[in-house]
Amino acid sequence: MTAAWGRSAAAWLAGNATLNFWLTNRIPRKSLTWIVGRLSKVEHPVVRDLCLAAWQAFADLDLSDARSRDFRSMHDCFTRQLREGARPPDLRPGVLASPSDGIVGGCGTIDRQTLLQAKGSTYGLVDLLAGDGELADSLEGGAYVTLRLTSAMYHRFHSPHDCQVSRITYVSGDAFNVNPATLARIPRLFCRNERAIVRCRLDRGGETIALVPVAAILVASIRLRFLDVTLHLRYRGPNEISCDSRLAKGEEMGWFEHGSTIIVLAPAPFRLAEGIQPGRQVRAGQGLLLRA
Repeated sequence: MTAAWGRSAAAWLAGNATLNFWLTNRIPRKSLTWIVGRLSKVEHPVVRDLCLAAWQAFADLDLSDARSRDFRSMHDCFTRQLREGARPPDLRPGVLASPSDGIVGGCGTIDRQTLLQAKGSTYGLVDLLAGDGELADSLEGGAYVTLRLTSAMYHRFHSPHDCQVSRITYVSGDAFNVNPATLARIPRLFCRNERAIVRCRLDRGGETIALVPVAAILVASIRLRFLDVTLHLRYRGPNEISCDSRLAKGEEMGWFEHGSTIIVLAPAPFRLAEGIQPGRQVRAGQGLLLRA
C-alpha cells in the first residue's frame, strides 16, 4: 500500500459521511481503543515500523518540527515533543493562546449556556461540565472555541495563559469518533465521551477559564503532566481531583495518546481573536481569545 493510495482512500472515506460514520462508530469502540492503545506501545522494531507505515499511509504526518525522530514505538511518535521554539506563545497579556494545534469547530459567544457542536446541533454547557452550574454561570456571555486534533497533528497541549490549575473533574464516558460526520449525527457527543474538566485561574485578571480535553475512539487516554495518574477508560476515580499547579503561558499541560478535541471556555469580557472561525487551522500558541 503506497502512502498516496492510503491518503486517497482516507480522503474518499472522509467525503462519504454516511459510510465514515458507520465504519468508525458501529464497532466495539472501547475494546478497539484498548487494543490499539496496547499495540501502539509495543517497542519491537518490526511492530513499530509496521504501525508507523500504516499510519503514514493514511495521514499527512509532518515530523519536520519534532524534537527527535528516533521513536521507540508508534505511541512515542503520537506523543512526540517538538523542538525548542516550534510553538512560541502569543505573550500579549490580554490574549489566551491556543492550547494545541487544531481545526476550529464550533466557536462564538456562550449564549444561554448553549454551545454549537455542528450545524443544527447544540449542547448545554452544564452538561459538558458534568453538572457544575456555578462554573457554567460564571462563563455565561463569554466565549468558547472547539479545537479538533487530527491523527497527524502534534498531540500535546499547553497552558493558554499564566495560571493556576485548581481542580480537575474526570468524567468516564464513551469513545465516539469526533469527526464532522459523527458530530452531525450523535447529539451531545462531547457530553457523552470521556473527558476532563480543567479549571484554571488566570494570574492576570483573576478569571477562571476551563479547558475540556475530550477523548475519542483510539484516543481514550488523557495525561496531565501535573497528575501522577493517566485518565483513561479503565480509570475508576476519584472523579474530583484537587490540584495546585502553577503554569506559565505556553508551558506543557499534558497530551492525548492520539488525537481528539479540546474545548476552551472563557468568561466575559473575552471574545474570539481576529480570524478565529470554523474550519480555520491554528497552531499551539496562536492567539485564540482576547480580553475585550
